[in-house]
Amino acid sequence: MEITFKNKVAIVTGGSSGIGKATALAFAKKGAKVVIVDWKENDETMNLIKDSGGEAIFIKCDVSKTADVKVMVEKTIAAFGRLDYAFNNAGIEGIAASTQDCTEENWDKTIGVNLKGIWLCMKYEIPEILKQGKGVIVNCSSVAGLVGFPGLPAYVASKHGVVGLTKTAALECAKLGIRVNAVCPGVIQTPMIDRLTGKTKEAVEQFTGLEPVGRFGQPEEIANAVVWMCSDEASFITGHAMAVDGGFVAQ
Repeated sequence: MEITFKNKVAIVTGGSSGIGKATALAFAKKGAKVVIVDWKENDETMNLIKDSGGEAIFIKCDVSKTADVKVMVEKTIAAFGRLDYAFNNAGIEGIAASTQDCTEENWDKTIGVNLKGIWLCMKYEIPEILKQGKGVIVNCSSVAGLVGFPGLPAYVASKHGVVGLTKTAALECAKLGIRVNAVCPGVIQTPMIDRLTGKTKEAVEQFTGLEPVGRFGQPEEIANAVVWMCSDEASFITGHAMAVDGGFVAQ
């Protein structure tokens, strides 16, 4: 079955780079009108979609701020009249430090973007998707939402929280026509992993060594999973945290 999102509208937060950018392009390729959301101005993804004949807008939004998220959804409806899908992907890695050395500022900021941000997005997305009678939300967690990683306590806690929040929202929305799932990417070649490794040979080898397939995943591989989870081919799946990695979690 060919997946098509013609006449549908999708929000992608963190859509200016990495997994978000790849997913926005994938939605557009399937015919969706795409709302690209990020915390700073960046029209690159929007222009790529428009240049290929698609429809897209960019909205500047800090997902940790209630007013910003509320306006994000309002602008989406004003531009396209509806909302069918959301990929709540915006996230930060925070500052690496042990649990005892993690600062309160780093904790609050990381939890605020990664966990509170996804809650806020769903808070305002769900009422609009309900108006369509059906729809799908995919939240971006991480393999760090399924296992622990030393030195990243706030990030790991936030991503575990996303999995629990996803399962709760899925139970609340299951009989209302909205499926809610999470995707848990492994080590993916994105600007975030570049910051974590510093692009040094030793660090890259350390991170790729976590994946039994011996390489970084590519953003497009996660995007394909998100698009499939939003499609009718995944119509019986809700409340699931899908690990999309090279086998690290399975070890």
